[in-house]
Amino acid sequence: MPPSPEVRSAEAEAAAHGVGPGTAGAAGARPRGRLVSVGLVIGGIVSLQFGASVAVLLFPRAGALGVVTLRLVVAALVLLVACRPRVRGYTRGDWATVVAFGVALVAMNSLFYQALDRIPLGAAVTLEFLGPLILSVVTSRRLLSVVWAVLALGGVVLLGRAGLDGLNLTGAGFALAAGGLWAAYILLSARTGQRFPQADGLALAMTVAAVLSLPLGVASAGAALLDPVTLGLGAAVALLSSVMPYTLELLALRKLPASGFAVMMSLEPAAAATAGFLVLGQALGWLELVAIGLVVVASAGAVLGGTRR
Repeated sequence: MPPSPEVRSAEAEAAAHGVGPGTAGAAGARPRGRLVSVGLVIGGIVSLQFGASVAVLLFPRAGALGVVTLRLVVAALVLLVACRPRVRGYTRGDWATVVAFGVALVAMNSLFYQALDRIPLGAAVTLEFLGPLILSVVTSRRLLSVVWAVLALGGVVLLGRAGLDGLNLTGAGFALAAGGLWAAYILLSARTGQRFPQADGLALAMTVAAVLSLPLGVASAGAALLDPVTLGLGAAVALLSSVMPYTLELLALRKLPASGFAVMMSLEPAAAATAGFLVLGQALGWLELVAIGLVVVASAGAVLGGTRR
C-alpha cells in the first residue's frame, strides 16, 4: 500500500537520472544532513502508517473501496498540479508501462484496504511486506538470502499461530496478494522512472489508478463520497498516506544513501503495529510482536546483503 508504496518511485526516478541517493547524497552528505534525512524518513513512515489508521476509521462511512477512491483521486490531483506532466511525445510502450503501473497501484491499494477491514494494521503490513522481501531475496541470488527468507517465513508462521483465533484468513489472503502486487509495483516503478522525467510517470500512473477506482468507489459508497466530513477525512488520508511521505522521502533521498533508505523502510511493520495500537486500539501480544520483529530483521538483512553484493 501498500502501500503508500507509490512514494518509493522517487528513488527509482532519481537513480534513473543519475542524481539520486547513490551519487551526490552518498558521496557528500554531512553527518547533520544525514541525521536530518533519517528524521525525514521516519516522519514519512509515521505519516504513512497513521494515514492507514485514519483510513480504517473512515471505513464505516465510505467502505474500503470508497476510501481507496478518495485517497487515489486526491493524490492524483495533487501530483497533477505539482508535476504538470506532459502527455505528448511518448511511445506506446511508454503508455503501456504507465497504465500497468496505474493498474498495479489501484489493485495493490484496494487489496490492502480490504485486508485492513479484516485484520489489524500491524499484521496486514507485515504480511504485505513479504512481497518486496521475496523480490529482494530472489534478485540477490545469494545463499544468505535463503536465511533471511526462512527467518521471514518463521515470522509469518508465528504471526498466524499467535493470531489463529482472531486473524481473519480472508484478510490475510488480501494482505499477501497486496504484497505480490507491491513487488510488481517496484518493478513497474523502476521502469516508469526510466521512461518518464522526474515524477511525471508517477503523476500519470496515479491518475490512471484514480480513474479505474472511481467506478468501484461509487458502487461501494455512492453518495457517501460527497459527504463533507467523508471528503475531509479522505483528503487527510491522501495527504498522510501519499503526499506527505512522498515529499519527506524525496527530500531525504537527496542526502541519504539508497541502502540506508531501504533498510529504514524495514521499520514499517513495527510502525504499523504502533499506529494500530495508538489510533485503533489494536493491541498485539508478545508473539505477534516477535513475529513482526523477525520480518523487520529479515528485511533489513536482505537489503544489507544486496548492498554488499
